[in-house]
Amino acid sequence: MAESWVNYAERIGSDLHLELSGPGSRRAVLITALRDAVRNGRLAPGTRLPPYRSLAADLGVARNTVADAYAELVAEGWLTARQGSGTHVAERTRPLPVAVPPKAHARAPHAPPHDGPVRHDLRQGTPDASSFPRSAWLASYRRALHQAPNEVFGPGDPAGRPELRAALADYLARARGVRTEPNRIVVCSGFAHALRLLFGPGTGSRSESRVGSTGESAGAGANTGGDGDRVGGPVRGGRILRGPLAVEAYGLPFHRELLAAAGVRTVPLPLDEHGARVDRLGRERAVLLTPAHQFPTGGPLHAERRAGVVDWARARGAVVLEDDYDGEFRYDRKPVGALQSLDPERVILIGSVSKSLSPAVRLGWMVLPERYVGGVLAAKGEREAWASVLDQLALADLIASGAYDRHVRRMRQRYRSRRDRLVAALAEHAPHIEVGGVAAGLHAVLRLPPGTERSAVESAVRHGVGLDGLAGFRHPDTDMPAHDGLVVGYATPPEHAYGAALEALCAVLAPGGLPL
Repeated sequence: MAESWVNYAERIGSDLHLELSGPGSRRAVLITALRDAVRNGRLAPGTRLPPYRSLAADLGVARNTVADAYAELVAEGWLTARQGSGTHVAERTRPLPVAVPPKAHARAPHAPPHDGPVRHDLRQGTPDASSFPRSAWLASYRRALHQAPNEVFGPGDPAGRPELRAALADYLARARGVRTEPNRIVVCSGFAHALRLLFGPGTGSRSESRVGSTGESAGAGANTGGDGDRVGGPVRGGRILRGPLAVEAYGLPFHRELLAAAGVRTVPLPLDEHGARVDRLGRERAVLLTPAHQFPTGGPLHAERRAGVVDWARARGAVVLEDDYDGEFRYDRKPVGALQSLDPERVILIGSVSKSLSPAVRLGWMVLPERYVGGVLAAKGEREAWASVLDQLALADLIASGAYDRHVRRMRQRYRSRRDRLVAALAEHAPHIEVGGVAAGLHAVLRLPPGTERSAVESAVRHGVGLDGLAGFRHPDTDMPAHDGLVVGYATPPEHAYGAALEALCAVLAPGGLPL
């Protein structure tokens, strides 16, 4: 029996998609298609092209047609061919220009206000990508894959793999003082995903019959808030939580935009040296805080205010959302335990590995009061659609093996060293700049003279330095006085580039370099 096309193609070469259309012979059309693919960058320099027979079979043309087209493009310098090594796209000393459409694009929240190349990336929000523990992750992935039961390769449980939930329960109890059990942890893809699950529209009537990992129906155990609204399980329209939501006066605008899109009104709480003014809480149904290290201004929530916000939640039948975004990275103070430990039935702790490992590992978790578990699972759906099950198993092994702790401790030392270098460089070259928020975390806040923030950001752009102005994090409805400042992410650059980034930052902020 003749060999099938699929088997033939699999045996003799790789795929290359080309559209053969237009006037002229098949040879001429093929040459034009290949030349265009190289010119527009779809075929990068050094790319190996399929053998004649493979491409001819894919395109339905004669082998000699492909051979002649390759030969023509070799003669023109587009391709190179060597006996025994195949045909490749020719290397060039510089890439071909790529046309950029004139359409204006929305600027990312952390980007400078003017276009310009970022040679020194000091933007907050990401760890050093070059420090990802590749060897440890690969070892954990291999072990997890080898030991995985067959059920792993079927539809995923929306609660998350039991191996990861058990590992997280142990780790969070040990490292963050969290009080929970594996069946009260729901895996998600990160903090934004958690907000969407908690505040977005749920699955409506189906959610009422969804049985969560606790064995209770989605609506079981629902509480009644002080204003008569249910605050547990699915509520009107399938929502788990509803606004208004109190938030800190400075925070990520992306989170506010996400909540606004879900129809949630946010009410800003002023900040001072002790953190959020939780004494200003009123009839809100929930509050979102960063109690271990206020983002972005820095500093933990004072002990009295930690107790005060829990008392408020109890009295109101409300809930506290704890964003534990960088709780592992503390330097000059004793670790601040999770607020969740004060009342696991009134606090939802949300964390992820976006700062400790990488934002590319799309894994996070919610530590939930029991009454919310069923509703969150109903909102996720009947099978996991976001977080890779294999990545969950790898992370579980990374934690259980101790490799995660070793990586965090190593990065804690590295980031502390970077923090110290930043503070020392500014003390020497820009002593008029006050540095704050550096007892923990991956960024610093540089206080500027009034009225100089915008000019400082523009100067940074001219020097190729990517950073954030403090004003971009300010809630538009707050009555809190504005402060000029810069948010500098000292974790972002790779180690070899950090010194040059500090020099460029100091050039921007040195006396005489900053317009007053």
